[in-house]
Amino acid sequence: MKKGYALHLSALALLAGTGLARAEEIRIAVAGPMTGAVASIGEQLKNGAELAAQAINNKGGVNGNTIKIVVYDDACDPKQAVAVANRIVAEGIKFVDGHACSGSSIPASEVYAEADVLMMSPASSNPAMTDKAAEQGWSTIMRLYGRDDAQGKFIGPWIKQHYGTKKIAILHDKSAYGKGLADVVKASLNAAGVKEVIYEGINAGEKDYTAVVNRLKSLGVEFLYFGGYHTEAGLIMRQAADQNYKFQLMMGDSLATPEYASVAGPGAEGTLFTFPPDARGSDTAKEALAQFKQIGFEPEGFTLFSYATVQAIAGGIAKAGKADPKAVAKTLREITVDTVIGPVSFDQKGDIKDPRYDINIWKGGTYSKLSQ
Repeated sequence: MKKGYALHLSALALLAGTGLARAEEIRIAVAGPMTGAVASIGEQLKNGAELAAQAINNKGGVNGNTIKIVVYDDACDPKQAVAVANRIVAEGIKFVDGHACSGSSIPASEVYAEADVLMMSPASSNPAMTDKAAEQGWSTIMRLYGRDDAQGKFIGPWIKQHYGTKKIAILHDKSAYGKGLADVVKASLNAAGVKEVIYEGINAGEKDYTAVVNRLKSLGVEFLYFGGYHTEAGLIMRQAADQNYKFQLMMGDSLATPEYASVAGPGAEGTLFTFPPDARGSDTAKEALAQFKQIGFEPEGFTLFSYATVQAIAGGIAKAGKADPKAVAKTLREITVDTVIGPVSFDQKGDIKDPRYDINIWKGGTYSKLSQ
């Protein structure tokens, strides 16, 4: 081998070792329920992340580096979520778009924090996730979504104004998400002087909720707030409709999926739920909507929040000048990032600032903003 040629190869090897020889691939894990009862939410996260990465890569990537999305299934199960988190860490991935369910995000966040991996949830709303992170000094745990306490403070006064004189029941599915949301709604109502006739947990995953329906009926419940997911809510409403028992159901943001109408049948009609303002009607989402139209996917629910999460992570990396999770987390607390849902900024806990909500209503197999 000629001496000059050997030196040339050595130089290339050195550049490769420093990451300067070629553009690197920034891997972002999407962790959520790709299977199981709430797999529709996982599909939303996956499609949102993949199309965000596609758009960013088509514009030159992040500081010349491309984004690659790697999908992991936690089935909305805490134990599986921890296993997924450990796998993501072992595979050297430094950024996570997920998890979706609070019951998954909270235990998984400990794994990510210890490994200095940046986890940004586009859907988990239980305050405990970022509260614990702040208490422990875990800077890489964030969320691009509103907290339950913000949602509860928003909806409590509204329920009092419109249903405060009715017989109100509050149920939950015993999950970190469902019970957490039911607790803050209960606290908000009680503080406003409204007392529920019953506050209980139900067993998630069952197929027959006739006993629950009968209990509500015997108490004369006229308004039910349920903290949980669309699967159980849909069955409760379908089985109530079978008995010609009508009451007003209201829930949180988990109801933003077309599967609710499929499960609930005629019982879905008139159901109310809270959700952040729909970005699909904003100028910031026009380019993304064209992408989703090409693949025939309607970007409802948490889709655009997952899209925005990838945008936020990419924006943080670009501003920090390096794909270092701690540096990116610090940077994101100091800047505003333009995303598909609009400009986004974070507080020192890692929570999105100034979350807003609308009240939506199910009619004719779909939902839309309630005219108030």
